[in-house]
Amino acid sequence: MSDVMNIAENAAAVNVVESLVPRPGLRVLVTAGANGIGLAIANAFVQAGARVHVCDVDEQALSALPQGISSTLADVSDESQVEQLFADVAQFGGLDVVVNNAGIAGPTAAIEEIEGEAWRRTIDINLNGQYYVAHHAARLLRESQGLLINLASVAGRLGFAYRTPYAASKWAIVGLTKSLACEWGPDGVRVNAILPGIVRGPRIEQVIRDRAAKRGIGYAEMETENLSRISMRKMVEPTDIAAMALFLAAPGGSNICGQALSVCANVESL
Repeated sequence: MSDVMNIAENAAAVNVVESLVPRPGLRVLVTAGANGIGLAIANAFVQAGARVHVCDVDEQALSALPQGISSTLADVSDESQVEQLFADVAQFGGLDVVVNNAGIAGPTAAIEEIEGEAWRRTIDINLNGQYYVAHHAARLLRESQGLLINLASVAGRLGFAYRTPYAASKWAIVGLTKSLACEWGPDGVRVNAILPGIVRGPRIEQVIRDRAAKRGIGYAEMETENLSRISMRKMVEPTDIAAMALFLAAPGGSNICGQALSVCANVESL
């Protein structure tokens, strides 16, 4: 009897391990997928056997994409360009996973110093762009009982001095995520947000430079101060965010819906 139980337990363990990997052949769209987090997510899905299409505003980065990733030059803040994006991705015959990743850092300044155009640009890309993509993806995700992943930020659960447009947009993305999860859940569509922390790369380096200049301190001091607010005292990598996206798309993540999942080494404050 014990041998039979061991065999059953081992089989169950194998099934659990297999459930952590997305099934091959998924049809995946990643916005802002030619650089940084988006590219890491696109590459991870390709490695998992998915068919991947990305969009980006960086034409040079799109031309350098690895083989196996198709692309569209598109700014998600322009709905007409989002419409073209979905016309291009129609080649897949549907979508199983949509990753709403496009976003910008926005201005680093006190609220009274932020011009309306800078505010609107941040909201247009970070929030309205996610709306346009979700709006056009709705039918396709209902047909496949698929998954929408919205990239927010730990700034979507914390206050962020001098980065108010960015933080406001990311809080709104969490609200968008939870609302769509309620709206689409009865149709078998899952919606989740990933909240990255301080992700290593050119964007955070520029943010640190801007905040250091605002504070009148050096880059190294500003970086050390940022890390001191993280329990694990380290930045996360784009591949850490990609790993979470893969898990959400795997069978093991099939009951995760309406969640705002931080991948941040526990950012305590910003």
